[in-house]
Amino acid sequence: PFRLCLFITRAFRHLFLTYCFISVIMAWQGYVDNNLVGTGFITKAAILGYPDGNKWAASAGFNLTPDEGKKLAAGFKDAASVQGAGVTVAGVKYMTLKADQRSIYGKKGATGVVAVKTAKAILVGFYDENIQPGQATNVVEKLADYLIENSY
Repeated sequence: PFRLCLFITRAFRHLFLTYCFISVIMAWQGYVDNNLVGTGFITKAAILGYPDGNKWAASAGFNLTPDEGKKLAAGFKDAASVQGAGVTVAGVKYMTLKADQRSIYGKKGATGVVAVKTAKAILVGFYDENIQPGQATNVVEKLADYLIENSY
């Protein structure tokens, strides 16, 4: 019986780790779906890791490339790099309105993007012409505050 239990534990360890990893991804997807897009003030959203810029979760059709994620993450360390050149998110280049160690805001016409950094993540929200920029900014900034308060 002991050997059988040990074998089962070894055999299912990978399955357990996979399940844990999927659970974490699903948790981040919940923030995207419910706390960002679900508010009605963000059209599309993503959560990236910080400092690497790797995508953890994203809404359907919001395709940030790995290079865009890395450049966005670098923009929080060197605001000047995105202030003059703008910021590209999901293939669209935005004029930078604000860039500092916490937030990067970009605008293109009546649409825009809000990116806010926490200790371990970058929240990215896109808003369309039907949403006021201040409403979108408020949603992303408040979720970032919540994550920061919870040591994330």
